[in-house]
Amino acid sequence: MVNGTVSIFKFVGTISLGLLTGVSASLSTIALPALLTLPTASDARTTLTYTSSKTRLITSYLRHITTFSLFSAYLLSPRRWRHPYLLYTSILTFISGYGVDNYMTFVTGSNIQRANLDLEAQGDDVNGEQVRTVVQIVRTTEKYRAIIVGLGFAMNVVGLWGDGALFVR
Repeated sequence: MVNGTVSIFKFVGTISLGLLTGVSASLSTIALPALLTLPTASDARTTLTYTSSKTRLITSYLRHITTFSLFSAYLLSPRRWRHPYLLYTSILTFISGYGVDNYMTFVTGSNIQRANLDLEAQGDDVNGEQVRTVVQIVRTTEKYRAIIVGLGFAMNVVGLWGDGALFVR
């Protein structure tokens, strides 16, 4: 029974990690650059605020599901089948959220949520350069996030393949 539960946790964690990688990668390469092509700064600001809030919610759920699933699979695995890739990928997933946000706050000196609120408070008289700056910060943040969770996803797929190779014997 425990082995089946561990397999389910691994499956759920892998799928969630893949979705998280896809969301971050597509946001940084497709959605955010498209915001800079909108005709007015007000439209770009409104779309950025909406996209940021929805993305933050979705990625938060995916990060928590992934971290919980993979860490639980690590803890529930029998001692001789307890592979560290489960622990490493759950740590990378956790770091992709809070670690990247704190790093970007340290590097840029501004918090993304606070910058979005500042833009929203300006109303219709929003400055296009301020919107561009915030979009670039969010885009860079999502690039780092995509790289970290992409590494975790690759590590997880290789680890699962190794698990399958071990069970064939």
